Amino acid sequence: MPTPNLTVLDHPLVEHKLSLMREKTTETAKFRLLLREISLLLAYEVLRDLKLHDVEIETPMETMVARKLEGKKLCFVSILRAGNGLMEGMLDLVPSARVAHVGMYRDAKTLEPVEYYFKVPEGLEERLCVVVDPMLATGNSAIAGVERIKQAGARDIKFVCLLAAPEGIEAFSKAHPDVPIYTAALDRELNDHAYILPGLGDAGDRMYGTK
Repeated sequence: MPTPNLTVLDHPLVEHKLSLMREKTTETAKFRLLLREISLLLAYEVLRDLKLHDVEIETPMETMVARKLEGKKLCFVSILRAGNGLMEGMLDLVPSARVAHVGMYRDAKTLEPVEYYFKVPEGLEERLCVVVDPMLATGNSAIAGVERIKQAGARDIKFVCLLAAPEGIEAFSKAHPDVPIYTAALDRELNDHAYILPGLGDAGDRMYGTK
């Protein structure tokens, strides 16, 4: 089904790096580096509509009117733990951004998200909030994470992931039709254990060398 709020970023560098990440032989350190590099590329696209305002500055040559970001600094919202891999790369690009953390884990039996941590900066209602989580599988954790920051006051929200499954896109879009989704790839489906196919395995485990 058509999803008007979905953007698949098909940049050649993103596709190349993602292909390297998918390979099961890619080691932990390389996986983390590739994720950080991809997150920078994703951030360029996701943040292309940030608002600017005119300011007068002095160059070494003369005075001029230049453009700078307008309003309060944006906020990157990491859905722990795997979201940190995307967030850290984006912070390389926008080091002044505020950071929020939403701790979620997926119950192995019910597949429902369980919250264990929540910490956000003040003034979310005045900031663009970019929620990041590498995998949008069932969509349950992303849906719950976005709902929590809405409860905390966030109004302008974007969701960014590395891989998405059609099932997750459908569920998320139904729960949050006002939140645009950005992903590097839309994969085929979920398996019986709610892992994305063809996917790349568990992003958190591959980032941190755990099982």
